[in-house]
Amino acid sequence: MQSHHILIVGSGSVGRRHAHNFHELGCEISCMDPRPDRLKQAGSEVPLQYQFTSLEAALSHARKFTGVVVCSPPRFHVDQSLALLDANLPVLLEKPASVDAVGCGRLYERLRQGGELLLGYTYRWWEPVRRLKTLIKAETVGPLRHARFMMSAHLADWHPWERYQDFFMASQDLGGGALLDESHFIDLMLWFFGMPERVFARVEKISDLEITTDDMVDILAVYPNRFRVTIHLDLFGRPHEKQITIVGEQGTIQCLFNPNEIRIGCSPQPEWKTESFNIERNDMFIGVAREFLEVIEGGQPHLTCRLEEGLDVMQILEACRESQRTGCEVRVSPSSV
Repeated sequence: MQSHHILIVGSGSVGRRHAHNFHELGCEISCMDPRPDRLKQAGSEVPLQYQFTSLEAALSHARKFTGVVVCSPPRFHVDQSLALLDANLPVLLEKPASVDAVGCGRLYERLRQGGELLLGYTYRWWEPVRRLKTLIKAETVGPLRHARFMMSAHLADWHPWERYQDFFMASQDLGGGALLDESHFIDLMLWFFGMPERVFARVEKISDLEITTDDMVDILAVYPNRFRVTIHLDLFGRPHEKQITIVGEQGTIQCLFNPNEIRIGCSPQPEWKTESFNIERNDMFIGVAREFLEVIEGGQPHLTCRLEEGLDVMQILEACRESQRTGCEVRVSPSSV
């Protein structure tokens, strides 16, 4: 693998994680963040070649970089990615691609003109999730009838080193909230099953959290052949819970995130065949980083997550918002992928 110089745009928690991972993979690292304190923190964790407080300043050195990771709040994703693509730089874009379908569409149209963009819905690189996808495809529990996605975790516990009120997740203007940030699980629904026919959703703020965005999402997605998917996301649950359950005519598959296990049950008794995974959360980020380096070198023609798939996620998000506004079920257009 050739030597690379990676620019990290946004030096918050996920930006510093990417900086550390790419550094461990042998890359030179530079960071851009409008907050000098975050640049200082990033520089205390990995050696930085350059530090910038604006994207314009960073782009004045564009020829020094071989790729860029965009880790800023979602509000900035589209404009920053457009500027980077115009500078002929490959982009690894943290999810979601945009705060709305219009912005994502702008980015999609630009990408059709050329450039490389890998979208970071990182659970696609998570070993138990990949195993679950294989089991679904193999019809391990027969014809599918119901899938449940659950994510419940109190926002104040996410970044204990800072006030949750100061975290972008607390701000509607910056693109926070359960629907956007935890669209991981909408992406996985589409990755496993494709686009549903109709969606009904509630997207609400119901807790005492001091935030300006949604903190609870419930989605019912209707598929053909009597198959249904439900997704629950909230930002106030304790203890934290994250799991996926697939129910078929012949049994149930569970994908647990703590502990990291796949369980298959085909008996009326609580008897499970269990497959355990000796992995850490950072492993999926390492997987993303390795693939991005392959993209930079031109050796990865089939991306694990493309912007077109992020556009489909945004279509579902917009349908959920419309359903919340109208109180009605919303028909979904076929996939753009």
